[in-house]
Amino acid sequence: AGAGAMPAVLAAAWALLAGAFLAALLLLLWLRRRNLAGRPGGGAVSGFFQDLIRYGKTKRGCGQGPAWLSLLQVPKRWFTHFYAVSVLWNGFLLIWLFRTEFHGGSLPSWIQHMHRALGRDSQSQDIGNEHFSALLVLLLLWLHSGRRLAECLWTSVFSDGVIHIVQYCFGLGYYVAVGSTVLCQVPTNVRNGKELAVRICWYHIVGVTMYIWASLHQHRCLVILANLRKSKSGKVVSLSHSVPFGDWFETVSSPHYFAELLIYVSMAITLGFRNVTWWCVVMYVLFNQALAAVLCHEFYQKNFRSYPKHRKAFIPFVF
Repeated sequence: AGAGAMPAVLAAAWALLAGAFLAALLLLLWLRRRNLAGRPGGGAVSGFFQDLIRYGKTKRGCGQGPAWLSLLQVPKRWFTHFYAVSVLWNGFLLIWLFRTEFHGGSLPSWIQHMHRALGRDSQSQDIGNEHFSALLVLLLLWLHSGRRLAECLWTSVFSDGVIHIVQYCFGLGYYVAVGSTVLCQVPTNVRNGKELAVRICWYHIVGVTMYIWASLHQHRCLVILANLRKSKSGKVVSLSHSVPFGDWFETVSSPHYFAELLIYVSMAITLGFRNVTWWCVVMYVLFNQALAAVLCHEFYQKNFRSYPKHRKAFIPFVF
């Protein structure tokens, strides 16, 4: 019973988080239907909700709140910190897991204590290919964070947009939590001195292939966004917003958010399809990115009269 307790706790936590973002998305759609979203007279509760979920360009045109609220905003370019934290933390976890699996050791005692606190039996058996799958997913997560960090530093051109301090703190905690969730999918010291026997399965190949495909498209879309503010020589000439075209932008307003979802789906596939906890993470990413995509779609429609009407907000041809 102990082996299943921790995954159940983590799955419930991620499902609860996914439910919260689904509720926020449904509330936003309801407010928009009543024409209250982004309207100064929408009420204090609506104004607080809008301030909490919006960031960057989507905060513009939503009315002015109390002056003290500006103290709770930080620059959107601080998104870079999320990926820096992820590279450091998940790199640390990756090194420990690699040493454990290939050198027959055990994870640090504090990690084992965390496992036991959440109900994971340290002697529970490896089901299928859990160890190698978790190691591979943690590597993919670290590579994803490293690429996004590099893009924030050398590709993206940030304007003077802001994010709420709550969003900022949440983002920092998220990348610590998601890497820890991967680590918690395997027993802590079940190898008992034995080295990991690597078995590459078909779902590893499918998952990694999908991961590379989605990552390439996400990078292309971010380059397209950055180039809107650069000259042909690569010099930044504007911080204004323009309508992007090319690649997946031809079908959706926020293809980089859609690619993010596909990247997490690819990790679920890499874990062998059956990991309920990670599918709860995928559901969280789905609703989180859908909320952001709807806000971006709304911004483009309001600010550009000739914005392509056939484009969806998030998922091509669907939503």
